[in-house]
Amino acid sequence: MPHLPRLPRLQIVVRRREAAFVVLAALIGVLAGLAVSAMGFLTQLLHSILYDVGLMDRLSAIGEITREQALIPAVGGLLVGLSAWLIARFRTSHLVDPIEANALHGGRLSLSDSLIVAGQTILSNGFGASVGMEAGYTQMGSGIASRLARLLNLRRNDVRVLVGCGAAGAISAAFNAPFTGAFYGFELIIGVYSIATVAPVMASALAAMLVTRLLGTAPNMIEVPPIPNLSAADYFPFLILGLVAGIMSVGIMRLVTLVERGFATTRCPPVIRPALGGLAVGAIALFVPQVLSAGHGALHVELEGGSTLAALGLLFGAKVVAAALSLGSGFRGGLFFASLFLGVLLGKIFAIAMNPVMPLAVDLTVSAVVGMASLAVGIVGGPLTVTFLALEATGDLTISGIVLTASIMAAIFVRQTFGYSFSTWRMHVRGETIRSAQDVGWLRSLTVGRMMRGDVKTVPVSLSLAEFRKRYPLGSAQRVVAVDESERYAGIVLVPEAFAPEADAKANIASILRYKDDMLLPAMNVKHAASIFDQTQSEELAVVDNRLSRKVVGLLTESHLLRRYSEELDKAHRGALGEEPAEE
Repeated sequence: MPHLPRLPRLQIVVRRREAAFVVLAALIGVLAGLAVSAMGFLTQLLHSILYDVGLMDRLSAIGEITREQALIPAVGGLLVGLSAWLIARFRTSHLVDPIEANALHGGRLSLSDSLIVAGQTILSNGFGASVGMEAGYTQMGSGIASRLARLLNLRRNDVRVLVGCGAAGAISAAFNAPFTGAFYGFELIIGVYSIATVAPVMASALAAMLVTRLLGTAPNMIEVPPIPNLSAADYFPFLILGLVAGIMSVGIMRLVTLVERGFATTRCPPVIRPALGGLAVGAIALFVPQVLSAGHGALHVELEGGSTLAALGLLFGAKVVAAALSLGSGFRGGLFFASLFLGVLLGKIFAIAMNPVMPLAVDLTVSAVVGMASLAVGIVGGPLTVTFLALEATGDLTISGIVLTASIMAAIFVRQTFGYSFSTWRMHVRGETIRSAQDVGWLRSLTVGRMMRGDVKTVPVSLSLAEFRKRYPLGSAQRVVAVDESERYAGIVLVPEAFAPEADAKANIASILRYKDDMLLPAMNVKHAASIFDQTQSEELAVVDNRLSRKVVGLLTESHLLRRYSEELDKAHRGALGEEPAEE
């Protein structure tokens, strides 16, 4: 990635002056707002052309579709599958999203990757797949931010913060809700809230919202009917709803994975899997057209309408299946807005089902809002993010308290029984272990190979104890590495043990070797190495090139490992709190 050699002063100003950093964050918000506006317009244009709906209308609010239109998601799936096939031919690595970039790569996010994700998301949603646009929005906002930050050669933590600013701006523009966008950046992308990050993240969120308003592309905020007066007694039933939402969240996330594995076990070529998924979604949409796209129109209809329990249950089940088929077959998108829509349905189902047995009446609108937030928190994460969304949608502080309480209940259940949000669960299925955007990339880069010393003196395992004592008198060394005739690691000799009175001087050192099968590899990270030290209770271990050839390449002491770990951990904590030094 090239830097900006002609603008060294700008780089210094941005790195050292907080006001300049905030201005840069606001610029990123402007660009994120423009990206969201463009993506939203293209998606609506596809809906208008393909499904004959107005540019200001929502696809999921239509009453019915024709049989010909039911084939449109399959066509979109074919296009998405072909694009994925072409991309796979020219690259071997997977597309990195903002959470993974901030957790593992110090905020390094490819703008070309972001454009690919954005394009595939537009195709998926535009052709009617049951996925949301928010993943594409945040990918573009974060990709732009990462590009600008790296052009200015900013510090690792500054890049991570700006990636969060890009995502915050995108969500703010998408929902016309700056506080929702800001806390999305804090909770889901940066992974920590600190005073140092408030100003840039809020600046980006506000700038993005203002751009969409000036362009006239600001979406309608989620419109909620009037909320009745609430009291402390109203909290109890919604704690139960939060728990139910947590259970449903885990079920939905697992269902997506099961569908994905189901497609894989059929040995169907990946290029046509989205087309098959689109065909199934289209078939569902013939009977329940509200499953098409993310669900913006259907959400507003259900918030204001009075569907029966049977109708709500049918729509909930159809939307869950359609979303799982879309994502599991390979369409690009997310579950953010789909989880909001499903939460509204779940909340209304809960209110209708529980009213006959509850001592106090459960209001349908309140239950819909609480269900919306709780299910979204269970699937996406970010209880404060979704609480602010409810606050900005309703303007009611009392219901925001109930929303936060129920959301925390859902979050606790998901964390204790499942441990992942939808984004991090998808990474887990792929083989990653991260559970949030908190920076653990430095932990993986701090390897044994970087910390070991390479000046290793070895002795042959056939050496006699008498000869060993001549070479290494007491006090000359604490440990010596032994190798066999093929120069393979054989173990470690503790020098004091070689001088023990009961030791036979005529025997070779093989009889006193320790840690024969305990060794480190250069690629091990500091955490893995520390666990091996803890298991072996050794103060120093040999490092070998691999477990097959076992050629000794270095030594590492436990004290040095722990000191380096403490230094890097302290640096990471100071960076998260905005206390990084001016120069690294």
